[in-house]
Amino acid sequence: MQVNRVWAVYWSATGTTKRVVTRIAERVAQALDAPVSEYDFTLPEARQGTPDFTAEDLVIFGTPTYAGRVPNVLLKYLATVQGHGAAAVPVVTFGNRAFDDSLIELRDILADNGFVPFAAAAFVGEHSFSNTLAAGRPDADDLTLAAEFAAQIAERVAEVSADTPSIAVPGRAREERAYYQPRDRAGKPVDIRKVKPKTSEACDNCGLCAKVCPMGSINPENVRDFTGICIKCGACVKKCPKSAKYYDDAGYLYHKSELEEGYRRRAAVSLFL
Repeated sequence: MQVNRVWAVYWSATGTTKRVVTRIAERVAQALDAPVSEYDFTLPEARQGTPDFTAEDLVIFGTPTYAGRVPNVLLKYLATVQGHGAAAVPVVTFGNRAFDDSLIELRDILADNGFVPFAAAAFVGEHSFSNTLAAGRPDADDLTLAAEFAAQIAERVAEVSADTPSIAVPGRAREERAYYQPRDRAGKPVDIRKVKPKTSEACDNCGLCAKVCPMGSINPENVRDFTGICIKCGACVKKCPKSAKYYDDAGYLYHKSELEEGYRRRAAVSLFL
């Protein structure tokens, strides 16, 4: 196919998915001598519309992995994003544990919506719960791999057509997919779905946390007040200039500690072409 535009499209609460997707898109665009456009649908207002893709577009499309899947709060929006024959590269990030079924799920969503997913990747990003689990990733080595992957994409895309089969990636069939369930050492489920962060006295009410919340769930008039769900994305905690947002729920802290202790190794990037 002839590529007239490369797109970097992503949901990225703490910036890790953005760094990977934009690096790939920029390097592919350079190799193809094509313009690059960016669409960030992290914040609620951006999910009121979608880009108008065409069969001459190449879309690098990224989301993080939450509980081993594409974040379920995005599924309704993702169903509205139509490819119209655009070539696509699904990219997921994961917090050093595993990407489980997130990549195959994102691939299937894109294929169902009229994209042609011919390559795919799973990169590691610093975990949303932690400053030590995969700290600083994607790092320089990861971004070098992203650039090398981009070069391979640029070489391969000329062969892509509407009949190109979806790239094969690991994961379970749709009917077998389940969300990752953390458990304690006795095997009892740890349920943190309703947990929300607290706000310390260090808060000066700057309102940044409300501006960066992907769910629009923090009241900008009183940032201690949650008006919607918390998906534990880490945006308000990691971006607060006063480090005033924190979690004190016992189950959350237990799960965070178990992840940090159990997944110290450097998880590998996975590329599929």
